[in-house]
Amino acid sequence: MKSGVPKSEESGDLVIGSLGERAVANPLHKPPHMYVTDEQKVTVYSSSEDLLPYFQRNEMPPMFERAGPREEIFFNPSELTCGIVTCGGLCPGLNDVIRTIVLSLHWQYGVQKVLGFRYGYAGLSSRAQLEPMTLTPQTVDSIQHEAGTIIGSSRGDREVGDMISALRKHNIGALFVVGGDGTFSGAHELSQEIARRKLPIAVVGVPKTIDNDIFCSERTFGFSTAVEEARHAVAAAHTEAKAAWNGVGLVKLMGRDSGFIAANATLANSDVNYCLIPEAPFSMEGAGGMLEHLEQRLARKHHAVIVVAEGAGQHLFKESGPVGHDASGNMKYKDIGLFLKENLKRHFQNKNIPLILKYIDPSYTIRGCPANADDSAFCLMLGQNAVHAAMAGKTDMFISYWNHHFTHVPFQAAAGKRKKIDTCGTLWQTLLATTEQCDFIQCPVDHK
Repeated sequence: MKSGVPKSEESGDLVIGSLGERAVANPLHKPPHMYVTDEQKVTVYSSSEDLLPYFQRNEMPPMFERAGPREEIFFNPSELTCGIVTCGGLCPGLNDVIRTIVLSLHWQYGVQKVLGFRYGYAGLSSRAQLEPMTLTPQTVDSIQHEAGTIIGSSRGDREVGDMISALRKHNIGALFVVGGDGTFSGAHELSQEIARRKLPIAVVGVPKTIDNDIFCSERTFGFSTAVEEARHAVAAAHTEAKAAWNGVGLVKLMGRDSGFIAANATLANSDVNYCLIPEAPFSMEGAGGMLEHLEQRLARKHHAVIVVAEGAGQHLFKESGPVGHDASGNMKYKDIGLFLKENLKRHFQNKNIPLILKYIDPSYTIRGCPANADDSAFCLMLGQNAVHAAMAGKTDMFISYWNHHFTHVPFQAAAGKRKKIDTCGTLWQTLLATTEQCDFIQCPVDHK
């Protein structure tokens, strides 16, 4: 089964929330066949082994609703005010998404007023430090070339009732929420309270996580840029390692719970000898452990490159449990990069084996990059589809990319879950074959 999708018994209700009947003609003036209907779907599962049981029972398999413009829309664009908020850590492509949403609202639909709430959910509060920024085509004209987000970002939840008061104060009819799992959990709570109060406010999400770990989405923006930039760090580590006798280049990359960046950067470079990810616990000490494996590697080749995701190896720390939570409620993890650095040095010093170790952590350098061409184009399509969904009155959902289509996914379907590398899947098995590291990785025998 594809990574990041619920099991058949967990697929749940994939019906998208709606503010009501759509009675306004879409101003896009497209030919009828260019519009998408709510009946057009994309199957959640793509392989015959997952789909066949449904066909045998004469049942329809779970499906996501197709994204795209609807022939009739819910809002009257001339009367609509929209809001945008960006939450969580920085990620390449944030400004691209903001720009696309503003331009699509203005030029495609004729919406004249768009507000950017400053510094994440903190801007949707009676205690906000700054008034929302008015976003116009002129304001966002060239921000796609800039890193970060022009409206700022922050972590942390806010009181839902206070957020609704802010939305009503500014007469917001559609709120675009750009963030990850924690952000979407907050957006779901906000949507539920809006529905309870029967307010005509749409809440539409654009998935943002550099780790590419949003459930029910094959890809998130910023990931492509992160892998591309990580290649430079890995290449530098390889250069340093080869230039020294028993040289080791150690690179720590992003990936709290999912090792997609580390794994893809490893495959992209093909110079990495050890890739350590959260999904695959590994042995450090003793016979067959990583230290012994590295000793043998250095005896043969006299250099090595290690890539580690930030959430890997947490089981190795003597103190149990995480070191608290961040403002978004995510568990803070101990620093595996520094742990490896110190333990490698100590081990080889105790064995009187020379070791030259260079440690590279490019995390914030990568987060602060502008989006590459691939991510920029992806951001544009995400942003436009988010606008189409909001104008149609869709709510309590986010835009996903699944099976080569943009889709609508309820916040609830992805809430509290993480897409992770399938350690019995093609990506990880290809990596193991490339690095030849499997003897100290605790590989599962049976995926079930």
